[in-house]
Amino acid sequence: MRVAIAGAGLAGLSCAKYLCDAGHTPVVYEARNVLGGKVAAWQDNDGDWYETGLHIFFGAYRNMRQLFAELGIEDRLQWKSHSMIFNQREVPGTYSRFDFPDLPAPLNGVAAILSNNDMLSWPEKIAFGLGLVPAMLRGQSYVEDCDRYSWTEWLKLHNIPERVNDEVFLAMSKALNFIGPDEISSTVVLTALNRFLQERDGSRMAFLDGNPPQRLCEPIVDHIRARGGEVLLSRPLRGIDLRDDGSVASFRIGGLEGGGAEEVVADAYVSALPVDPLKRLLPDTWKEQPYFAKLSGLNGVPVINIHLWFDRKLTEIDHLLFSRSELLSVYADMSNTCREYADPERSMLELVFAPAKEWIGRSDADIVAATMEELKRLFPQHFQTDNPAKLRKFVVVKTPLSVYKTVPGCQALRPAQRSPISNFFLAGDYTMQRYLASMEGAVLSGKLCAQAISEAK
Repeated sequence: MRVAIAGAGLAGLSCAKYLCDAGHTPVVYEARNVLGGKVAAWQDNDGDWYETGLHIFFGAYRNMRQLFAELGIEDRLQWKSHSMIFNQREVPGTYSRFDFPDLPAPLNGVAAILSNNDMLSWPEKIAFGLGLVPAMLRGQSYVEDCDRYSWTEWLKLHNIPERVNDEVFLAMSKALNFIGPDEISSTVVLTALNRFLQERDGSRMAFLDGNPPQRLCEPIVDHIRARGGEVLLSRPLRGIDLRDDGSVASFRIGGLEGGGAEEVVADAYVSALPVDPLKRLLPDTWKEQPYFAKLSGLNGVPVINIHLWFDRKLTEIDHLLFSRSELLSVYADMSNTCREYADPERSMLELVFAPAKEWIGRSDADIVAATMEELKRLFPQHFQTDNPAKLRKFVVVKTPLSVYKTVPGCQALRPAQRSPISNFFLAGDYTMQRYLASMEGAVLSGKLCAQAISEAK
């Protein structure tokens, strides 16, 4: 079966990979001249890489890890200590750690929480632990049912003090979906906590050893091409043409940089685009169908990713850091965490600016200036001295519509990979799968989409 796939992000590439494995022939059409979608990256004139986002791989990402294993690139994941590290707001320049001991789950998670006395009091720990019991005992059905509540509302229902939000979940909710705990669905946070607490290495983190297009996406493309498939760049989907019965007759693929448009005919068609551009391309005759109509409630969240190169080392910490800042979400010194970006003498901080709604339209200079003010608090020993660290250069990457905004009620809006159109399918982290808006969700959605196509042939 020949399958046309629009979008060469992780969802589209994983869909194509698993279609090849099932004996089909996928052709992937990507609008941009770079692989990866939301994990895209580019090189500047100095040869330094800058990325769409700060991409963290968790032990709980079983489908992603299986993909790495099947491609023979497991050694490209640089696993860090099994810890979560937070900046301490009350003591600038210091950190508070949740260290997970080498014990079975959930004992290691319980031990990590109980051993941290910097951020939560014992009554707060006990209240929070009791609140999590239903999620651990009743599993995903309970977690899905909690999509009625924001995370803040869920905490109140369980009489968990608001300070737990301020201390831990303001940072965590922004890391999960770039929005605060008052907005994020409790299903998102509970899903993450369930995986972290019920899988021994679920919360352990890894960084890719280099830029995602080359170190992750290109091996998938090589796998696809070796089995007869193809991946074509600078080939945006311009329209979906229909037959009289409402099924897809062809994809209209528009050329870039002087290339002509083409009509692509296949046996099956996949949109692996983010939900926002997909909505703009839907044929009018589809839009009133409930399956497609509910997509109007799914909307991308703005994200800003900042790269700052300094003249000296700011930290030796080789890990993800939760900033606990009003403006910043998480950050890492990529000169420590990523082999390709390594620099023993100077730091390159990659930071996620979130929530970004009020800043996405501001200038890069304004965003960097605000970030530098935050860094004075995070690194007083380097910025509040007579010889402060100097910013050598910066790159700001804005994504006005990134992963879908996981507010309460979104679970009921997420579509299955198989649509009511006989030869049209969806892949993407917004489609229904247990890992929501994440790299793992994108890979799993692609795998599920490939299965749906094979079953429908």
